[in-house]
Amino acid sequence: MTLSMYSASVPAFRRYLTALSGVLAKGAAFAEAKKIDPSVLLQSRLAPDMFSLVGQVQRVSDNTKGGIARLAAVEAPKFADEETTFPEALARIARTLDFIGSVPAEKFDGSETREIVLTMRAGEVRFTGQDYLFNFVFPNVLFHCTTAYAILRHNGVEIGKRDFLGAT
Repeated sequence: MTLSMYSASVPAFRRYLTALSGVLAKGAAFAEAKKIDPSVLLQSRLAPDMFSLVGQVQRVSDNTKGGIARLAAVEAPKFADEETTFPEALARIARTLDFIGSVPAEKFDGSETREIVLTMRAGEVRFTGQDYLFNFVFPNVLFHCTTAYAILRHNGVEIGKRDFLGAT
């Protein structure tokens, strides 16, 4: 039995996004309980040249919806990077989940060999759909999910590996 590109992508991204929502909800609850301005957490970063927590959430969303759209050969929704609150960040994740849930599985048929071309600062990068999913989209989504988790954990939010992994 072969694994379809839909089955390899959408359920995994659904899980990552849902887990990230849970981590953010714990961050919001922590800020409220500790009487911390939520923007302090949302603008926190691990290093000066890295995206803030809210920037990490935006990159998770962008990489997920862009990845799914390219594999399924559909248009990705455009979201302005305007989130400044936990509810807005959570709403962005919810919109991303809505989008990936709206793409029919059959749109992924043949995407493992479809050419995906990205225009990067250094020029064009070409992938097969399978290489794009496993060697570009997954690492990017997981990097930004991990960094969002690490920012909150570094700031004292009581989260652990189970929160990061989501429901099993």
